[in-house]
Amino acid sequence: MVTFSILLALVAVGWLMVFAVGYDESVRYNSLEFFSTPIGRQTVWVGISFVAFLLIQLIDWRFWQTFAYPIYGLGIMLLVGVLVFGKTINGATSWLSIGGFTLQPSELTKFGTALAIAAFLNNYSTNLKNTNSQLSILGLLLAPILLILLQPDAGSALVFFSFLILLYREGLPGAYYGIGFGVVLFLLLGLLLPLPVIVLGVELVFILILSFYMPQRNISIFSALVYLAIMVSMAVQTQSVYLIIPTTLILIAMIWVLQRKPNFSFGTLMFVIFIAGSGLAFASGYVFNNVLRPHQQDRINVWLRPELSDPRGSLYNVMQSKLAISSGGIQGKGFLNGTMTKLNYVPEQSTDFIFCTVGEEHGFIGSASIILLFSVLLIRLTILAERQKSAFSRQYIYGIAGILFVHFFINIGMTMGLVPIIGIPLPFISRGGSALLGFSVMMAVILKLDSHRYQI
Repeated sequence: MVTFSILLALVAVGWLMVFAVGYDESVRYNSLEFFSTPIGRQTVWVGISFVAFLLIQLIDWRFWQTFAYPIYGLGIMLLVGVLVFGKTINGATSWLSIGGFTLQPSELTKFGTALAIAAFLNNYSTNLKNTNSQLSILGLLLAPILLILLQPDAGSALVFFSFLILLYREGLPGAYYGIGFGVVLFLLLGLLLPLPVIVLGVELVFILILSFYMPQRNISIFSALVYLAIMVSMAVQTQSVYLIIPTTLILIAMIWVLQRKPNFSFGTLMFVIFIAGSGLAFASGYVFNNVLRPHQQDRINVWLRPELSDPRGSLYNVMQSKLAISSGGIQGKGFLNGTMTKLNYVPEQSTDFIFCTVGEEHGFIGSASIILLFSVLLIRLTILAERQKSAFSRQYIYGIAGILFVHFFINIGMTMGLVPIIGIPLPFISRGGSALLGFSVMMAVILKLDSHRYQI
């Protein structure tokens, strides 16, 4: 009941926010005209999602494990179909038009992928420490990701990486996550800093670490700290590429000395990290400056270097979003009283930027309440997952929890400028029938599986 109550609260808030954005007191609609408006269509989708939620409770809980792969295959077929018969909106061919309504297959494919991965992990022969199992999981994930990227819809494709949370829980080696974190770190550094500064910084850090393993450790650490202070001071003043030369020689000498110790391979590992990291940083900067198109560069600059972006161009959305949220103050301006909402200062304010409406009309209290509701929901899903007797149920619930977390974190984060603007909805709140139906089906299956958690 707790989970269901949270879902009802989120759906109610979402409908009210869509209503607040689209409401116009000067217009009087008859019943047919109302259902052709964004508010009316969202109302229809709320009804459809509620009916789907109830119908799922009538289906045997074993159905979802038995037909996990066919449901996944249907999702893949829909993604292929949308590339051929799809409707293009805002430059992306991501929708199928059915009887006046548009359906986004990528939202439903997330559900199918969660089922398929849970079914695969539940197989007795699956072992995430085995290369074959890892490649099979990779294939299940890459199929929808690549098809969605062809639409192109990078935001929806990114959501599929949320399954890494599930895979970590189920035993995927942590080394992959360490490597992934390092790759992302060096790619970001390559966008933010000049390459010589990155190389010098990494070398200085490695020298300090290696000094702990050197003979006469106390003297080595003291010498390293003095050297670091000198080089950092010179780098700040000159930013010269020639500072790399003596630092590189010292690093190589330290690795050579330490390699003479028996069973010591740490130095070699650090040298490999240094070479690979420097290469990634160089590639990141090169691709940004020579491969990406201007509008793609603008998106990255808006996130990492907003001072380089045009306030009336690429930076406009984020600026207006922050202004709308901050203008709400503590209590907000009141329901239907959002001036920036009414005057359409924030684009896509009923979908990707709907959190701005919450912030402006209901202030810090309303914004914090939404964040609290999602946090409680995610904690609740974790509790539901851990109490399952069936491994399939546990894995499926963790998969859905990961999807919800990524949607929640990225959507709210991009309205505040904390993450890039990639355009994904806030679950149960953003206007959009496909997303609402998809999330409702996901949660309905969770509640159905949990109701039979003692049956295996």
